[in-house]
Amino acid sequence: MTTTLPQPTPSADAPAEDPFRYGWRIVRRDLGDGYFDEELVPLRLIDLLHPEEGDQVLCNYDHQRRVRYLTNVFLARTADRPDAVVLSDVRIAWDVPDLRPHGPDIMVIFGVRTIRNWSTFDVAQEGVRPTLIVEVTSPETRRFDLYEKVDHYDLAGVPFYVIVDAFERRGQPVVRVIGYERAGMAYQTMKPDSRGWLWLEPLRVWIGVQGNEVYCFDEQGRRMGDYADLVEMVIESEERVAEALAEAKAQARARMEAEARAAAEAEAREAEARARAEAEARLRALEAELRRLRGEG
Repeated sequence: MTTTLPQPTPSADAPAEDPFRYGWRIVRRDLGDGYFDEELVPLRLIDLLHPEEGDQVLCNYDHQRRVRYLTNVFLARTADRPDAVVLSDVRIAWDVPDLRPHGPDIMVIFGVRTIRNWSTFDVAQEGVRPTLIVEVTSPETRRFDLYEKVDHYDLAGVPFYVIVDAFERRGQPVVRVIGYERAGMAYQTMKPDSRGWLWLEPLRVWIGVQGNEVYCFDEQGRRMGDYADLVEMVIESEERVAEALAEAKAQARARMEAEARAAAEAEAREAEARARAEAEARLRALEAELRRLRGEG
């Protein structure tokens, strides 16, 4: 087996300045006689809409951060459901003719019989489809999320589809949330409340924008922190507790040492007083004996 990583020839819709801008996949070719060749092939834009297993798709930092935050919140909201899974960047194969697989940013699936190490979640095999799909837009694939996937996920029978749309308007970053919910046989746009938030009934959370960033909120409207933020808060709390304990121990040790010194000093004073009293008593006894011997008594 040989592995070669040649400089690829850009495909029709791969950017000429950077053929690996979207990512890459490894294509294995049988050369015969037990020899194989592996070639690193740049992804095309269409490959991001319909990925294959093993594709390495590149995402920007804001995209990764938002996907991670929402995934962590959804995991926390489904923690008490053994039949629920939250999948991120896992390929899904549909049971709808001519509908090719997708690679959603986040899927929330209920009614799962067996938890597996999925690379592709096969709807026909698992007998259940996602209840909620969330896509976070990136400049290159925003069109897919806003248009093609609305039709595709509607056709696939996904009850809720939410888009976290991040884009620029007049040079300024803007974040908005768009939602679709199946009503009957087709999607309808979800209506936000007065705050512009959408209610995700399967998770019992609000999703919306605050400070030009996407967040989830509980039923009382309190913003839900990221799991990583909570871990950091716990670590900080533990550090503060450890510092307080160390300070308390130091203070207790100082008090004990001071009390020990005071006790030792008091004991020394008492011993000195006893010795003085005993010496004075012996002196008086000697003086009395001397007077007796002199016949003065």
